[in-house]
Amino acid sequence: MIELRQYTLRPGRRDELIELFDRELVETQEETGMTVLGQFRDLDDPDRFVWLRGFPDMEARREALSAFYGGPVWAAHGPQANATMVDSDDVLLLRPSPDRSGFARPPAEGRAQAGAAAPHRFVAAALWHFPPGTHDGTRLIRDGLVPLLRQTGPAPLAVLVTEPAANTFPRLPVRTGENVVAVLTSYPDEDAHRRHLADALARPLVRNEILPGIERAQAAAPVFLRLAPTARSLIR
Repeated sequence: MIELRQYTLRPGRRDELIELFDRELVETQEETGMTVLGQFRDLDDPDRFVWLRGFPDMEARREALSAFYGGPVWAAHGPQANATMVDSDDVLLLRPSPDRSGFARPPAEGRAQAGAAAPHRFVAAALWHFPPGTHDGTRLIRDGLVPLLRQTGPAPLAVLVTEPAANTFPRLPVRTGENVVAVLTSYPDEDAHRRHLADALARPLVRNEILPGIERAQAAAPVFLRLAPTARSLIR
């Protein structure tokens, strides 16, 4: 299970939160049984922090979150972190799509040390929203769009869909009544991302069939996140 968390921060305080997070809140969360997968600056909003963390299952999520937020590390550093935030409730609870296109657990040695320079990478996250209980849009992305993206550029890091299970840790709200498909892809830079999209859109199947089908199925316009990994992000 994966949480995609988008925080709105107080103006000018994003770097303060990232420094605190990367120094104090990575290994200490993972010690409770979760994986901190990625931390990002939103390139379209200087006061937006985006991050992902994963859990083996919903019961493990409850146990890990209970241990962390009830423990000494959050007691010591939580007030400072919360002081940077306006809103921390924009949270999607996701799971790998049925073809198991989730993140492979990155090796621990892949994480940079605190204080390292941020990598020169660009991560694109596309979030499609469909009516609850429907599957046509999900199938078009999973079986139509994603294979074409793999043919024309780097394979997505993960294809995730809404986890419908009840929130096992109500202290931290998650968005409910959602039917989301999230596709995350990493690139050397944003120009590589633009070229990949152009190559995919040049395919008549994408332009004339897959994308119009997704548009007909969707409940709201898709959201596209332009993300820059922080120094200690495993996803980069």
